[in-house]
Amino acid sequence: MKFQCSSCGLRINSVHFKKQGLMNPKLTSICDICLQRGQDASDFANSAVQIFAQGLLYTFEGRDTKTAADFLVAKKESRKRYEAFIQDYDGNSLAQQQLSRHDFNAAIIASETGENSFVPRMDLTFAENLEELGLKVNFQLNEVDYIDRERIRAKYHYRCQYCGRRGRSVDHKNPVSLSHNNDLDNLILSCKECNKIKSNMPYTLFIKLNDEIKPVNQKLVKYENALATLQGEFNERRRKLAATMHLKGVVNDPELNMMRKQNKKLQDAIDSLKSDYDELRLLREQHFMTGWKLAEEQKDNAII
Repeated sequence: MKFQCSSCGLRINSVHFKKQGLMNPKLTSICDICLQRGQDASDFANSAVQIFAQGLLYTFEGRDTKTAADFLVAKKESRKRYEAFIQDYDGNSLAQQQLSRHDFNAAIIASETGENSFVPRMDLTFAENLEELGLKVNFQLNEVDYIDRERIRAKYHYRCQYCGRRGRSVDHKNPVSLSHNNDLDNLILSCKECNKIKSNMPYTLFIKLNDEIKPVNQKLVKYENALATLQGEFNERRRKLAATMHLKGVVNDPELNMMRKQNKKLQDAIDSLKSDYDELRLLREQHFMTGWKLAEEQKDNAII
């Protein structure tokens, strides 16, 4: 949920209007950026925030009656650019770990007041906008060298330690974006698929969710092995067909047509098996994504 700040005019996530109170949280008429700027929430009205505060039995800090005032960020295009930039920060855990909310807000304030003439641009990446505002975030924390990667692959015999399928991806148990830990004891081998699904998910949560579907993982290994065997057989038959065509010096005869029919049946079997395999992979991915979303929801710091 997003609210519009009555001071700067930015429409940003509701968490920017929430302050922790002694008993219940407080909702303010202006955003945390404007509060950091030194403005007083009691000088501004914000009916949308006030209504939500009343509905949630939260304290509201602000005026009851609206007074005419221009937004601090007057241009609508500029507001959109700030809003997109702030949203990028709100959704980037790596940036939040290295750059405090206070310092981030200070850079926004400097830009809005003209102390820094740069206004975030939507055609630039988040990292480029940060740099233009004088903020530094290291987005390249994975510094595992080639030798260590090969050591991990050899240690685990090229087998994913999550699902058991073949794998070459060296994964950080505790995501490097969270731990900054490239030590060998934080490295494990995974398949490309598990590495992608795990992403920045905490290791303990991923293991918990993974343990809930051990039979599914075992079935995926069987699918992978069966597909590898069938594909190997199919490739061998194709080579045999090509060799027979070369020896006969013809493209079409009864023996060659029979070989093509057998190959077609084998290809159909492979396609059918792969379809079932892909469906199971998708269900497994959805299991992890749902579990992660539920875990994140419990930590959500939104107004409700």
